[in-house]
Amino acid sequence: MASGRRSPSPEPPGPQPIRRLHESLINRIAAGEIIHRPASALKELLENCLDAGSTSIQVTVKDGGMKLLQIQDNGCGIRKEDLPLLAERFTTSKLTTFSDLSKLTTYGFRGEALASISHVAHLTVITKTKSSNCAWKAAYVDGGLVPSKAGYTPDPKPCAGNNGTTITIEDMFYNTPTRLSALRSSSEEYARILDVMTKYAVHNSKVSFSCKKAGSLSPELSTPSCSDASQAIRQLYGHSIAKELLHVTASSASDDNTDMDDPEAWSADAYFTNANYQGKKIALLLFINHRLVESHRIKRSIESIYSGILPKGSSPFVYLSINLDPRSVDVNVHPTKREVHFLNEEAIIERISDAIQQRLATQSQSRVFEYQTLLTGGIAQSASRKGKEKARDVDELEGDDEGPEADHRVLENQVAKKVLSQHKVRTSLQDRTLDSMIPVADPLRTNSDEPVTAIRLRDIKQSTCHFASITELRRLATKRIHHDLTEIIKKHTFVGVIDLSRCLALIQHNKNLYMVNHAALAEEMFYQLALLQFGDYNRLKLDPPPSLRTLVKFAVDVEEDTARSGMSNDEIVDRIVKTLMDRREMLREYFSLDISETGDVKTLPHLLREYTPNLDKLPMFLMRLGPQVLWESEQECFGSFMRELAYFYSPAPLSVVSAAASDEDEQEKQKSEAWRIQNILFHAMRKYLAAPKFLLDNDVVQVASLPDLYRVFERC
Repeated sequence: MASGRRSPSPEPPGPQPIRRLHESLINRIAAGEIIHRPASALKELLENCLDAGSTSIQVTVKDGGMKLLQIQDNGCGIRKEDLPLLAERFTTSKLTTFSDLSKLTTYGFRGEALASISHVAHLTVITKTKSSNCAWKAAYVDGGLVPSKAGYTPDPKPCAGNNGTTITIEDMFYNTPTRLSALRSSSEEYARILDVMTKYAVHNSKVSFSCKKAGSLSPELSTPSCSDASQAIRQLYGHSIAKELLHVTASSASDDNTDMDDPEAWSADAYFTNANYQGKKIALLLFINHRLVESHRIKRSIESIYSGILPKGSSPFVYLSINLDPRSVDVNVHPTKREVHFLNEEAIIERISDAIQQRLATQSQSRVFEYQTLLTGGIAQSASRKGKEKARDVDELEGDDEGPEADHRVLENQVAKKVLSQHKVRTSLQDRTLDSMIPVADPLRTNSDEPVTAIRLRDIKQSTCHFASITELRRLATKRIHHDLTEIIKKHTFVGVIDLSRCLALIQHNKNLYMVNHAALAEEMFYQLALLQFGDYNRLKLDPPPSLRTLVKFAVDVEEDTARSGMSNDEIVDRIVKTLMDRREMLREYFSLDISETGDVKTLPHLLREYTPNLDKLPMFLMRLGPQVLWESEQECFGSFMRELAYFYSPAPLSVVSAAASDEDEQEKQKSEAWRIQNILFHAMRKYLAAPKFLLDNDVVQVASLPDLYRVFERC
């Protein structure tokens, strides 16, 4: 047998030569480390806007930022001489030497954001400084200037523009198809963009933010300037979080060394929810030296605090801002600056955690509810149901044999049909309530001993209006109606007011108990009434007529942070008064807001004859008409004016603290207000409110269900 010879093994390949990568390939790889998705590009550009001292930032998005992402600010702008270097890597105005990193107070410092964007998208910049006579427009690709149009030179071109900078990013990742295909849907990318803007809007509450989709008339995110963090959280995250917020501060000032020049000095400001709020996923907004970052240590520490307070599977909302000496922070540890390292990290986290835990411990108190007794009434049945059951009983009697046995079977059948206790609707509108037995000082309420029923409301007819804008607003209001919620409001039974300061009340519908924000419901009702009666309002006469300027000046004087607008209080008052006086003919004709030539407010629109708004809110209402009404567009003007009018009519309490009153007077005032809410507002809601779906987000919450409660009792 011949022996086969084994073939020799192949020789190992030799070392591959080391090559220098092409500059464009290097830049494209570096861009992929910084620009992961449209939201990461937006984060870099938002930080540039804030570094430029902007007070207003507007963002426009198309297809989740992949087709278009535009950021406009009113900051200091960019000099024309700097435009050729703008999109080159490692060009920055923030530092010159490596030692500058130890005293860095700005967001950006490496000069890579715009350069990275120019390598994966088409970048256009329009900028104007205050000293420049015109704006300058430049286009960039791969870090260099390119012609904005065919046949043009790549040099920046003069154009019209406002002070500040507008950056337009188009066709993101057009040259990296793998990264483009890895992105999620445009709706999810847009949600990430809104999340980034929301977080920065909370932390930079003195800056106005807005974000909208391209082609949309109204922004989906809009915040005013001159507010604080708690107000921003209320507007952006809703009333359900804001009403449960707690606030605490911590710092190194309590240490032995309190020298502010100490590099280890620090301070922290935190807003967090108490045990009443239970979210599905932890919402942690963490800013270190005003930079949005992530920290697994801080997140685990907060989760350990709430693990003994919240049920399993529930999470809190936490906004935490930590300010440290720049010398103790290393921000150059992550390509996107998402993580930072700082000195004494464990000690600082422990101190902040202790402060949060102590503040939560002070909230372990019972809540006081004002309620109204619900007495068991008869079981309401519709006429059709009674007729069907009666016919069924007759058929059974005719089909059975006569005699005692037949009577016995009929009796057993009636017993089997008995409604169980947990399915009884335990309300009766004829029963007398406890509130009716308590004297209340209100001119609309009688002094007799008989129970008082709700005020009888007049019918309100829709006015005739041929404006296309009003027709469209009415169509949108009809489109937003949630029929199930409207049915609950129209057929509810009022239980009682829980908290007047928080505008919370309880209502019952069938076998369910609901907690509602009656101010939000009333505001929506008054908006619909304003829309219904447009151009044909009743008039509420003010006698003697107050001065418009006096009322606006009073509201401006008590408003906080007016200095942020760059104008004095008198200049703000002059601008608002001039705006209203220039449009007083339109206001009188369409809204029955009559302002005389001498500047006196003679009449106001009266939306509901049986209800008079709180005139203490009149100065604030007139002041808000200046900046909050969009006067330039007809539909937006009418819509925003009626929204402000509805807010004026709503029973929401004033943010300004009124003069101190005696306990007896205050209790009498609260009882009177509660009576008006029950017998006028809720009665009007039954008749007029077509509830929109967005009220279900935060303003109407089911708190109990009778069948569910019976199941709990059965297990006990």
